[in-house]
Amino acid sequence: MDSQVLNYIGLGNLDVGYIFIGMLVFLLILMVLVIIQIVNTSKLKKKYSKFMQGKDAKSLEMDIIGLYEDNKFIKIDIEKNKKDIEELYKKMESAFQKIGLVKYNAFREMGGELSFSMVLLDEKDNGFILNSVHSTEGCYSYTKEVKNGKCNITLGEEEKQALDMAMGLSINKEET
Repeated sequence: MDSQVLNYIGLGNLDVGYIFIGMLVFLLILMVLVIIQIVNTSKLKKKYSKFMQGKDAKSLEMDIIGLYEDNKFIKIDIEKNKKDIEELYKKMESAFQKIGLVKYNAFREMGGELSFSMVLLDEKDNGFILNSVHSTEGCYSYTKEVKNGKCNITLGEEEKQALDMAMGLSINKEET
């Protein structure tokens, strides 16, 4: 078959059957692509229908505005909570957090461990030692100031143990 159009574009010697087969393959590829797009569009329509089910555009807009307003309130509350937590941490620094208690028998003639040394420290190891000595004549209590885990006044053995216990430096004798 001799075609003027094919001769004009330089394909005059080409068999028309090859052109026809090429066009069929191209058409099949296009059909597959169209089917894929139809399936994707169908899935999208189903999702849209499910999303819009029972709602009109105005009610959906009101729902979105409500969610936006709720989000603003939540952000404000979060900031307030952060400030409150920071304030609590600042207050906790000066609260007594560490305790050491050693009971002992101050005088051998008395029975039982009625005397004690108690240490109360804050986060920075500042606080006091309360020592209470019980005797037959009465009970005597006194305190010693602790700064940065140190005391300027000489400590007795029980006071040292209580201070080490509060600072976490010693292991209880019963645990060993």
